[in-house]
Amino acid sequence: MFLMGRPAPGLLAAGNAKEDLAELEELGKMAEPGVLKGYLEELLPIVVDFAIRAAFALAIYVVGGKIIKFLRKALRRALERSDVDEGVRQFMDSFAKIVLYFVLAVAVINQLGVETSSVVAVISSAGLAFGLALQGSLANIAGGMLILWFKPFKVGDYIIEDTHGNAGTVSEIKIFYTKLATVDNRIVVIPNGTLANSSLVNVTGQDKRRVDLYVGISYEADVKKAKGLLMEMLLEEEARLPDEETSVFVDALEESSVRLGCRIWVGKEEYWDVKWRLTEKIKEVFDANQIEIPYSQLAVSLKQ
Repeated sequence: MFLMGRPAPGLLAAGNAKEDLAELEELGKMAEPGVLKGYLEELLPIVVDFAIRAAFALAIYVVGGKIIKFLRKALRRALERSDVDEGVRQFMDSFAKIVLYFVLAVAVINQLGVETSSVVAVISSAGLAFGLALQGSLANIAGGMLILWFKPFKVGDYIIEDTHGNAGTVSEIKIFYTKLATVDNRIVVIPNGTLANSSLVNVTGQDKRRVDLYVGISYEADVKKAKGLLMEMLLEEEARLPDEETSVFVDALEESSVRLGCRIWVGKEEYWDVKWRLTEKIKEVFDANQIEIPYSQLAVSLKQ
């Protein structure tokens, strides 16, 4: 019956057959209509409860989304009535959007059966890791707040960022970045942290700008006559600000020309039009009055 302390093969096969038969009988009992019905009856309340929770969660999401849109619209109107800078309005709208959708997400998760305290605990425990991973983003948020607080520029200003040489008109100031529109209609996106921690030039920060023009005349030309012609052109410029100083002067005595300079103050919107218009007019007037504007020439003499 036993071989070396082990059951005989026949007995082992018989034992396994009995166990298999018992399992088949158990499965047969579970497959009986009454038992299957009992399982379904136990499972049905759970499914129905989850379906109800999911429906309420979907309703909360839809209604909450509409409420968020209404609140953002009300916030923008309130900021417009208070005559707040456009950049502040854009930043506050972006910040409110993130906060309100976070609250909505927590409400939806809570409705699905996840405890809010558990969500807060997970967020708190992961806060340090997120802070280290997103320290650049946090720096951009802080940079945006500094820009809105100290106002080195605002929406509509033309700025030149010195670190990377980006330049353009500020179109948007968001919570993480600022958008610049270039003169050839490209969009440059710069992180707020970069703008807050680098030097920049605000070209249109003031209401008026000074146009500086320089032109060289030959040493044989009449300097006083040339200066008089320049002053006459400046005084005739329709965009000139009459309350500001207008000047014409000899700037330098160069190798092949006498360098004249002139300055006129105009509104910031008129800067480029005045600069281009006067540059063209100087050439025409000097040519008409035989005032030579020297240029580089190469004289070749042949010796026989």
